[in-house]
Amino acid sequence: METSMNLNTITEVMRPVSVADVDGWRDGYSWLAGGTWLFSEPQLAVDTLIDLDGLGWAPLTATEAGLDIAATCRIVELHDFEGPPGWRAVPLFRECIDSFLMSFKIWNAATIGGNVCMSLPAGAMISLTAALEGVCTLWPRNGNPREVSVIDFITGDHQNVLQKGELLRKIHLPVSALSKRTAMRQVSLTKLGRSAALIIATVGDDNANFLLTVSAATPRPVQLRFATFPSAEALRHALDARLPLEDYFDDVHGSAPYKRHVTQYLAEQIRMELA
Repeated sequence: METSMNLNTITEVMRPVSVADVDGWRDGYSWLAGGTWLFSEPQLAVDTLIDLDGLGWAPLTATEAGLDIAATCRIVELHDFEGPPGWRAVPLFRECIDSFLMSFKIWNAATIGGNVCMSLPAGAMISLTAALEGVCTLWPRNGNPREVSVIDFITGDHQNVLQKGELLRKIHLPVSALSKRTAMRQVSLTKLGRSAALIIATVGDDNANFLLTVSAATPRPVQLRFATFPSAEALRHALDARLPLEDYFDDVHGSAPYKRHVTQYLAEQIRMELA
């Protein structure tokens, strides 16, 4: 995904300063943010790129309500974010980013929104924002903005709820999630391979509101929520009930039985760490 190339089907690059400058939508248009995937392979159906860089969205906006991550925020900008002292989940940003298979060149170009909109099972920014209960703000071409949780935004392998021409504007992480304790585990079949499983758990004060997010091992993120801290048996039974073998993502990065095994193993490691 790091090989750049010329897109010889492109006849125009639009650089709007407002989304309103883009009049209508037709086949052949494509939004351009970081472009690390867009420029990695031929885009035969695309003849016009619409560069989002000129919109000038603030990459990160911290408020009392939480953190707004612009779709155009670069990976490196999120990696360097410190956050207020009470936001105990911020170190998870770096843990998820460090699980990426990418060079420093990609860190400085790839965007959070691009990773989420690619909607691949092993998208680390999907894992992060889903685990921290992120909510996407979407801008349809004709209609009012709408909000969709990250969990509901991803519908399958390389599939999401975006309509034709619709734009991901930002992802909001609520302060209630940013204030929780976190633990993460990730495993790949090879040292520099794509994630076979990336598991994150968050828990609030007094060990309440335990949330386990399973990703990479499944076509889309899956969450299990417990009002109180679960026992090992309760967690294992919940995983078995929520994720039968056929719901795991079987591919070259790991078979379904392997991914089920490591998911259950890593989930218990996380549970013990947070206990």
